[in-house]
Amino acid sequence: MASLSDRGFIPQLSPYHYLPSKAAGFAIIVLFVLSTLAHAGVALYRRLWWILPTIVLCGILEILGWAARLWSSYEPYEITPFTVQITATVLGPTPFLAAVFIMFGEVIKQLGSAYSRLTPKYYAIIFCSCDVVSLLIQGAGGGIASSAANGNRDPTVGGNIMLAGIIFQLLVIFVFVLCCIEYFVRYFSSRPLRVYDHGSTMDTQRNEFTTDLKIMVSGLAFTTLVLFIRAIYRTIELADGWTGRIIRTEIYFIVLDAIMIVVGMYTMNIVHPGRFLYSPSTAPKQSGSSETVADNFQMNLIK
Repeated sequence: MASLSDRGFIPQLSPYHYLPSKAAGFAIIVLFVLSTLAHAGVALYRRLWWILPTIVLCGILEILGWAARLWSSYEPYEITPFTVQITATVLGPTPFLAAVFIMFGEVIKQLGSAYSRLTPKYYAIIFCSCDVVSLLIQGAGGGIASSAANGNRDPTVGGNIMLAGIIFQLLVIFVFVLCCIEYFVRYFSSRPLRVYDHGSTMDTQRNEFTTDLKIMVSGLAFTTLVLFIRAIYRTIELADGWTGRIIRTEIYFIVLDAIMIVVGMYTMNIVHPGRFLYSPSTAPKQSGSSETVADNFQMNLIK
């Protein structure tokens, strides 16, 4: 990383309190661009439109944020790129998390919703709604902080609002993980929460946990883990304040924020729902409605 003394750079005059690394900026932008293009291409090819406002939107926000950081590496005293990058990188993972909720709802639909406290449809509705609330809180905080910084005022109020949004997101992830754990405990121990008759539709039966679904669930679990780690880091960072040691240490941001999202996005490139969630081997054998959780989400987008 660039030295703080390069060409007379004065860290105290920069909103970062360090000179952002050009090498890291270029490398991470390239990684996000490649993953985002791949996700967009597969989404269009397989007509999985819900990926566009979720995973692809996350990639676009991360690219925007890191482009602003790269700008800052050339103009380290400018406030505008600093506020753009902190807002974009805070908001970026929120739509990605919505994709995780949608995919897990589809997993439940295929394995059998009788073991879930929520129906597959309500997984998408409840958790995605909470995700939107988190996004709005963080966005409002980012706007207030940006306005304050551009006006040479204290951005602490905006930062605290952003912190509240991230804490709420962290709580949502935690509750989601608890629901997932309960579901699989009940599924593997054959302890349904609801009992249906023999005429039930395919998503209310106990269906086979195929190899493809096991791979998909493993990918989702790993992606949820990295998003959770990132949310913990962001919570600690903002709680430490705008001049705290955490926010002033670039390596923490690169490893615990950017790399976590990069790893999560590439995990979903490899363990893609188009291949492992909607493959013929994952389709339940029972007859019934073929409407998916993602279909419902896509129809709501159209409306």
